[in-house]
Amino acid sequence: MKKILVMAALAICSFANAQKGTILVGGNIGYTSEKSEFRFSEDKASTFTFSPKVGYQFHENWTVGGELSLSTSDVDNADVKRKDNKFRTGGFVRYTKSLSQTFSVFADMGVGFQTEKNKIYTNANNYVRYKGDGAYVDVTPALFINMKKGFGLNFSIGGLGYETLSFDDNGEDYSNFYFNFGKTFNIGISKNF
Repeated sequence: MKKILVMAALAICSFANAQKGTILVGGNIGYTSEKSEFRFSEDKASTFTFSPKVGYQFHENWTVGGELSLSTSDVDNADVKRKDNKFRTGGFVRYTKSLSQTFSVFADMGVGFQTEKNKIYTNANNYVRYKGDGAYVDVTPALFINMKKGFGLNFSIGGLGYETLSFDDNGEDYSNFYFNFGKTFNIGISKNF
């Protein structure tokens, strides 16, 4: 029994030490589509998001790195069409706790800057542009499933965060605190090299 426990402890330690000093590459791709009808009108909205990140695992539990997020949204209703483009760039720190060789839980904390550009079309030829800049901070807990040799899937069900945007030309100042546990579901991939 002692030999089995010693071998299990060595296997867990060697797994944890194998991750130290590696490069983490990962990210998410998402798409949402929404359609609502009321009486004689129809509203449609779609959003595409691409969010890559790269980090360095300097300790068996800690990773630090950079992240990007690009998203584009199209909203179409009876009177107005709108196109939104959002760009985020910043850094993140991740704390990972290994549960076994297959499963780990982690929490990412990201901080950075963001910009958003909106075009609102009032008819076929006329549109109004808005541009806003701001900052964000967010915390996202997740589950990592190691599929093979450091390649795996990430699952999260929301997080919490705060973001600001200040729009040009005396536009609105926007701030948002969100707590969306259980309201979103994200799947991503990651690989340690």
